[in-house]
Amino acid sequence: MFDNLTTRLQDTFRDMTGRGSLTEKNIEDAMADVRRALLEADVNYDITKQFIEDVSEECLGSKVLRSVTPGQQFVKVVSDRLGELMGAANEPLVLEGSPSIIMMVGLHGSGKTTSTGKLAARLTKDGKRVLMVAMDVHRPAAIDQLETLGSDQEIDVFSDRGNQDITNIAEKALSFAKLHRHQVVIFDTAGRLQVDEPLVRELESVKNKTNPAEILLVADAALGQEAVSVATHFNDALGLSGIILTKMDGDARGGAALSMRKVTGQPIKFIGVGEKVTDFEPFHPDRMARRILGMGDIVGIVEQAEEIISEEEAKDLESRLVSAKFDFNDFIKQLDLLSKFGGMGKLFEMLPLPPAIKKLAGANEGALKQARAMVQSMTPFERKNPPIMNDVTRRKRVSRGCGLGFEEVTGMMQRFEKMRQMMAKMGPGGLKQLAGTLESLGGLGGAGGGMPPGMMGPGGPNLSGFQRGAAKQASQKEKKAKRKKGRRRR
Repeated sequence: MFDNLTTRLQDTFRDMTGRGSLTEKNIEDAMADVRRALLEADVNYDITKQFIEDVSEECLGSKVLRSVTPGQQFVKVVSDRLGELMGAANEPLVLEGSPSIIMMVGLHGSGKTTSTGKLAARLTKDGKRVLMVAMDVHRPAAIDQLETLGSDQEIDVFSDRGNQDITNIAEKALSFAKLHRHQVVIFDTAGRLQVDEPLVRELESVKNKTNPAEILLVADAALGQEAVSVATHFNDALGLSGIILTKMDGDARGGAALSMRKVTGQPIKFIGVGEKVTDFEPFHPDRMARRILGMGDIVGIVEQAEEIISEEEAKDLESRLVSAKFDFNDFIKQLDLLSKFGGMGKLFEMLPLPPAIKKLAGANEGALKQARAMVQSMTPFERKNPPIMNDVTRRKRVSRGCGLGFEEVTGMMQRFEKMRQMMAKMGPGGLKQLAGTLESLGGLGGAGGGMPPGMMGPGGPNLSGFQRGAAKQASQKEKKAKRKKGRRRR
């Protein structure tokens, strides 16, 4: 979502890095670029104006430390101020009352019902007994959707089809929740195409009757400043306690995320970053600022890795890697872990890589799918014994089974074996060197896809090495495109 903004800001930072000192003139020039970048990203004009003034004032008044360059000082000021713009820190849910009541509000198409399911799944994972309540009585499909989400995640859903009185539905749902000892009740309320008087009255009646601990607006980030306007209307009418921004994985400009807190006074508590139930993250302003500036979110990577692989599993995997026992079954487990993480696209998005390199995620994703297809075309015996795949007959059979060329299969087998031997030579903890050597291996798949960094157990790969490898892939891809263009001209 922030690719264009990130590129513009990085260009400005690159120019500032070469400066010997921070002067009024070079700060003014840099802030003019930053102003244009923010306005193009659809950030509110008044907020942009105040942001530029605050950064300029702090840069001119700050003392540059000996340990950093003027350019680094400038980047730090912009990063800190961006974080403050979106909120000082993550604000967790307030779960008060027995049961705790969360009221989800928003317009049609904002992702309200999906976000209800995602929030319920997250709270269930945290050990809470959750009840979702279908209150969009004007749209039967929304009730069906919520019931499907509940069934898929094994979360209870309360619905009262045919009942048009949502206040009555709320009362019945709370009685049901108390009877079945649910700790959290989430109301999936009705939406509208716009904020109108009937909708507000309907929601106010539920609020007054149930006294929710949280009233969360679900807003579509792709709407830009329109989403901020919607949030302002809902806040004035109901008194929001927080915001969930959806579709943060899209191609929209992202101004809503940067403007929402300042305009409404309410914190962004969660963001939706995909279609899966797991594509739902607590919003950390400081981390988002780093991602916008192209610095990545390494803390977020570590937290998610801890959620999908236990310390014991990581140690076992590292032990197999360095003892040359790593086989194709282990490789498939690695691909499964990467899939749970959200795929190469999500991983690239959180790494400190330029936007152009992040676009390589699609090619890596395709290469890993090819590698999986090759392995799945092997027999169980072959998966456990990689060396026997040197046999040409076996490779030909795998090639026919996965629908890929014999040379592609051979290339993948050779790269896999080379990587396996290399890791066997490393001692325990030596996996930090892995990313630096991945570039010479060219990945495991035909398009250059490599083993997922950060998934290799304790003391994961050096990210700078991974960045060099990705840059090399980008360069090779560009050269190939130029050669093709030249041939067409001839």
